[in-house]
Order: sequence, then C-alpha cells, then structure tokens
Amino acid sequence: MTNIEELIGLLSLEKIEENIYRGQNYKAPWKRVFGGQVLAQALHACQRTVPKERLVHSMHAYFILAGDIGQPIIYDVDRIRDGGSFSTRRVVAIQKGTPIFSMGASFQKVRDGLDHQISMPNVPSPETLVSDEKLAEVFKDAAPEIYRSLTFPRPLEFRPVEKLNPLSGKEYAPLRHVWLKANGAMPDDLRLHQAVLAYASDYNLLTTATLPHWKEVLPNELFLASLDHAMWFHRSFRVDEWLLYALDSPSSSNERGFTRGNIFNQAGQLVASVVQEGLIRKRE
Repeated sequence: MTNIEELIGLLSLEKIEENIYRGQNYKAPWKRVFGGQVLAQALHACQRTVPKERLVHSMHAYFILAGDIGQPIIYDVDRIRDGGSFSTRRVVAIQKGTPIFSMGASFQKVRDGLDHQISMPNVPSPETLVSDEKLAEVFKDAAPEIYRSLTFPRPLEFRPVEKLNPLSGKEYAPLRHVWLKANGAMPDDLRLHQAVLAYASDYNLLTTATLPHWKEVLPNELFLASLDHAMWFHRSFRVDEWLLYALDSPSSSNERGFTRGNIFNQAGQLVASVVQEGLIRKRE
C-alpha cells in the first residue's frame, strides 16, 4: 500500500451474512498479517453494526494466533447490548475455522461533560523533521535488513523526533515521540479516521520496549509479536493532519514488553491513548 485510498479499500469489508464480514490482507513484508490491520478491520466490522451517531470510545483486543497472510479473515460480530447511550460489541476474527483474534469494543453517543487532560510533550514540529524512511538511508549498505524493514511502502508517513541508531551499540531510554499522518486526504467520517488510527497505533509501539536493550541485541535479532492491545478514543481528530504519538515502556520481563502511548493533535489535544503488551524473544 502506498496511499491512504488503498488502506481505506482494505478496511471496506465484504458483508457475507448479518453480523459476518470478510476482509483481505495487506501483503506485509514480514510475511505475517499486520496486527494493526486486524485491529482496524475488527473495529470497522463492529462499526457496521452500530448506529452512526455512536462512536467507539474503547476497544480491548487479544492476538491469539499469527494470521495467514494468504487467507482472508472472517469477522463475526456479537451484538451484546444496545443501551440508551452505549453499545457493546464483541468480534472474533477467524481463519480456517479457528479464532486468531478477539476484541471487545464499546460505543457511545457524543455527550458534554467534565473535561481535562495531560499536557502535550514539548517536541519539534513535524515540519522541521524528516520521515523515518529518509533517516533509514544510513542503514542501506551497513544493515540492509534494517533498511528494508523501515522503507517498505505504507499509507502513512512517520516522522520520528528522536534519531535512534540500532547500530550504535548504545542503550536508549524506553521512550520516543513520532509524528504520523495519512498519505492523502480522507473523507469527513470520524469513524473512518478512528479505524485508520487503530491501524496506525500498532506501529512503533512494541519496538519502544526494546530500546534499553540495543547494546546487547540488535532489533533484527528479536522476534516481536503483539499479545494484546487496548485503545481509548477521547476527542475527535483527523488522521490526514499531523498527530503526535508519545510512547514509553514502563517494563519488560519474562519475554514480554509493556508499552503505552498517548496521541495528540497539533493543537495539543489528547485524542487517544493506547497500551500494548507483546512478545519479545531472541531469534534462535
């Protein structure tokens, strides 16, 4: 995928039966189904069963099995409850008759209420930074595997604040800041922007938990896999405008890394929050 239109097409699921949808796969260079794709498609499947005025405010997912990139994914939605203000959904992603992913999501009508938030980190603006693909040029000859992992076509642009070098032999603090934006304009549909942000939220997350360990092991010597993923949507936003992903990892142990992220718009509003735990294992 090279632009946002292709990603939107990937999220446009085929309806097979009431509450049952089929999605195709992004042919990721790592030969496994990308977790962000399943998150976004599962959310979109749930959105198809909820009144349009109800927007997702939280989603909690578990990755059960690695997805087969050559096999379509079936999404089976359970309409658990529709209340006066909230709707609750559960969705299971299935390949070859076996669940590979499950998620619960809650939707709510927009309401006025108490309003506060943490402050946005003081970092350089995206206009003063370059993309991660441009930064990766230094690895083209010295570490071609790392270079390829950072330069494949994507429907999103990422501009890191910190310039981290996995070949430096240094260990870094487990935190980073990355600006992100869709490659192209998107329709005025907040539900679609939420689905695309769910897709984007799986980038740069688990790798943050590896930063303190680059002195002892290179990133390409590690096997990473998402185990669970939770996301909360606080305020409206647009993914075709710059968003700051502020990430940190409080802990890594027992081959699992735990990472958090807060997402701000350029006006400093906190629009979403993310947490994830994932498998971090040395390749044998």
